[in-house]
Amino acid sequence: MALLDGKVIVVTGAKGNLGAAMISTALSEGATVIGLDYAQIDFQADKFEGFSGVDLTDVEATTAAFAQIHTKYGRVDGLANIAGGFCWQTLADGEPNSWDKMFRINVVTASNACRAALPALIKAAGKIVNIGAAGATKAGAGFGPYAASKAGVAKLTESLAEECKTQNVCVNAVLPSVIDTPLNRSDMPDADFSSWVSPQQLSDVLCFLLSSKADSITGALLPVTGRV
Repeated sequence: MALLDGKVIVVTGAKGNLGAAMISTALSEGATVIGLDYAQIDFQADKFEGFSGVDLTDVEATTAAFAQIHTKYGRVDGLANIAGGFCWQTLADGEPNSWDKMFRINVVTASNACRAALPALIKAAGKIVNIGAAGATKAGAGFGPYAASKAGVAKLTESLAEECKTQNVCVNAVLPSVIDTPLNRSDMPDADFSSWVSPQQLSDVLCFLLSSKADSITGALLPVTGRV
């Protein structure tokens, strides 16, 4: 039996490289997948539906999207919170509003999606997996706004896991290093790409954490760092 056979999985950030990889992997593992993104989703496949134009930084818009999903599909078994963003800037030369922007893109999107999905996930004894960052545990120069926001994702994960322990909802996060995407290759052309984590490798871990094989794992912050 496939890891996610018969499960309904919601993937935020569906338009991005990791989101698209996650959708493909979850479909191959037997799931019905709903993708959410503010951008236009052009991914098409059987057992997949894309919800474009969803502003996950807005509580009402997020709640409405999940209500529509539950009305149509009747359940939500898993949530992969992939929506997010990155910026590199030093404190001295950077834009002050970048701190708020990173918080909203990385923490607020995850918290809004978790809140909206939670009633359905409690009924299904479901699972949440958030995307943190290895760099949040030891931030380098220029990583301040991004690392601070991803540290927030880690603490959201730990806190919600404790909150949901008696409700049979598992909440975990993965902490990737550099993900092998075209943009990262363009930004770091001299790096050893083979040492990075591919979207497919990270998606495999996400699918495992969303499956029944991870029923005993909650509150974990799992490094997925390749050989970086």
